[in-house]
Amino acid sequence: MNIYLIGCEYAGKTTLAGEIMEWADQHMGGTRHFHDHFTIPSSELSPEAAESYRHAHPQLKEMTQRYVLSYHISPEMYAGHRDANLMGHAIEEAVYAPLYYGYGGKDSQAPFRSPEGQRTQMARAMEERMLERAPGTVLALLKAEPEVICQRMLDNPNTAEGEPTRGVVQDEDVEHVLQRFEEEFEWSMIGNKIVLDTTAATVAETVAEFLEKLEPYLSESDLRRRVTR
Repeated sequence: MNIYLIGCEYAGKTTLAGEIMEWADQHMGGTRHFHDHFTIPSSELSPEAAESYRHAHPQLKEMTQRYVLSYHISPEMYAGHRDANLMGHAIEEAVYAPLYYGYGGKDSQAPFRSPEGQRTQMARAMEERMLERAPGTVLALLKAEPEVICQRMLDNPNTAEGEPTRGVVQDEDVEHVLQRFEEEFEWSMIGNKIVLDTTAATVAETVAEFLEKLEPYLSESDLRRRVTR
């Protein structure tokens, strides 16, 4: 399996990723974790490093993000592994970079400029490389109504006690961000696509819907793994 999860913060990506891994452990002998290192600041950074990176110059952010994104679709990431699972990656970058990181939009000067937006253009180029290495990649968009996203942000702030928030999306931007993810999803070169609306669905219902929609995209190798398991 090669699963690529995208969507606005608080749409349910992290929860679904954990459920997919648990399901794969039981039914397919396991799967690789979801690489989720693409939001500024990354949750993997220490509080001090996260705050420093948040305030870094846009050019430094752009260079670092371009390297991290490229690395995670490199041949090394796919070689010798059955699965390569991603969360956010270049589509998230295309949505968040112009809005929050200071580069990558229609008027961007670094490193390219295009009417469509530099990071949107880059996302399509990266998808092309991704499909060369994993043609069966499945792109899943998670979404919810704007007011539900805002309420989840209020109820479960993305921060630890005494630390600055690591959340990116602002309340006033939620509707725009949801629309941008829909646009990038539609423009994506990946043909295997799933949409999941988590507005009123329970976690169990979302997982069941995902697995039902995933079934036609499972490869022969995936099916053999499931039967063997």
